[in-house]
Amino acid sequence: MSDKAGIFARLHQPGDPVILYNAWDAGSARAVVRAGAKAVATGSWSVAAAWGYDDGEQVPLDLVLTNATRIADAVSQPVTIDFEGGYAVAPDDVAANMARLARTGVIGCNFEDQVVGGSGLHPIDLQARRIAAARRGADAAFFINARTDIFLQAPFDSHDDAMVDEAIARAHAYAAAGASGFFAAGLGDLALLKKLCAAVTLPVNVIPLPGGPDVRALADAGVARVSYGPRPYRIMLKAVEEAAQAAFDWDAAPAPAAAPGRPSPPLRPRRVARTRPRPAPTA
Repeated sequence: MSDKAGIFARLHQPGDPVILYNAWDAGSARAVVRAGAKAVATGSWSVAAAWGYDDGEQVPLDLVLTNATRIADAVSQPVTIDFEGGYAVAPDDVAANMARLARTGVIGCNFEDQVVGGSGLHPIDLQARRIAAARRGADAAFFINARTDIFLQAPFDSHDDAMVDEAIARAHAYAAAGASGFFAAGLGDLALLKKLCAAVTLPVNVIPLPGGPDVRALADAGVARVSYGPRPYRIMLKAVEEAAQAAFDWDAAPAPAAAPGRPSPPLRPRRVARTRPRPAPTA
């Protein structure tokens, strides 16, 4: 696993980011690999939706770990899992769950600072202790992508320098605690993003927002990792729904006109059999 973890870590290059088109199961993981993925990542929302659960650690932990194992076994590329808040609050419990995750064969995870099932963020010192516990539970090479929800929990037009300063403080504390990367989910303002990338030593991860900067602009801002979150699953679901609707509405569309064929040959006159007159009977 350490070899894959090292490969994955080296893919994080500011200005040349690793692209993670998030999967949710073994089949979707193989699909993105066939498309050229250098690594595979999941998104918790997509995994939950695929299994019929709501997001927010509603998928049973055993099922999350089973799904992670199946994905890691299905592809040869490094696999990282969206582990939400570690399915625990207390640092010791986080360490135990992280050890279980590391045994599935994945080489990293997202680990967020929001209070799952509650409101707001964990205090910075508590989250740093949780990250340190996650590091103890996994091996030294395991890629812990520390996510902050500062920007997700505020409207886009309210993002400002003060919020970036808070994110920078968290990034420094998370790095000191053992984080491998910093995920600024929801941040799409290029000026603020450039400020964050310039101040943070960890590779920065963002999601390209609809209508926001494209990947080239994000790369130019210093981003080292671009992931797509639930968007791939939603695209797939919409395509399936539209295809199913077309199948169900097969009789709603007018029947297609018959394709023109070869002209029919002219009718030939029927032959009438000629009969010879029979000889008159003799007496």
